Amino acid sequence: MRKYLPNFFTLLNLTVGSLGAILALKGYVTQGIWCIWWGASLDFFDGWLARTLNAHSPLGQQLDSLADLITFGWLPACIMYELIDQQTTLTYLPYIAILIPICSALRLAQFNIDTRQKDAFIGLPVPANGILISTLPLIIVANKRVWLTAFMSHPYFLVIFVIITSYLLIANIPLMAFKFTSYAWHPNRFRYSFLLTATLLILWLQSEGLALSIVLYILGSVMLSVLQQKQ
Repeated sequence: MRKYLPNFFTLLNLTVGSLGAILALKGYVTQGIWCIWWGASLDFFDGWLARTLNAHSPLGQQLDSLADLITFGWLPACIMYELIDQQTTLTYLPYIAILIPICSALRLAQFNIDTRQKDAFIGLPVPANGILISTLPLIIVANKRVWLTAFMSHPYFLVIFVIITSYLLIANIPLMAFKFTSYAWHPNRFRYSFLLTATLLILWLQSEGLALSIVLYILGSVMLSVLQQKQ
């Protein structure tokens, strides 16, 4: 029975993502965002259960990728479609959001067959991209800077944002993975430093801090990779 428990939570993740996509396309973007965050919690929990119960399986791996494609690929695409559609009269422009699930599917498929990604990720992880997209509507609405709201809600900014983040999913860029083989400080100093910085940013700036944390994760990982290559 216990070997099926992680798969149960994976299917809950997929269910939440599917529900969020329906809500987002009906105009309930905030509820769609909450579904991404609930899905992220379930995605973490099913992985933790699989490791704790030693319940890894090929079926679980495939289910996890399919659930991530819905919750962090298709649902964010629905949110971006709604955001762009609300800001433009060009009927074709919002469909650029389809790039998100396309590149997410490629990223997930590559991850399942790429043996290089045991200690580091190649390309932006799909859940991280989904969470980054989920912060966008919140920053647009909640921030008190008029210029930032106007800039981030402009349809062409949203289109460029979709293109850049979709590219990062499939880019051949090594990014830091949070897989601890030990909890000693020195081999994990960059991970611990990032986690502390991200926590402080989120506590201080909420959704803006979450978005900044993911941007710092990308930039910091690239810098770390460059430093390691020079050693």
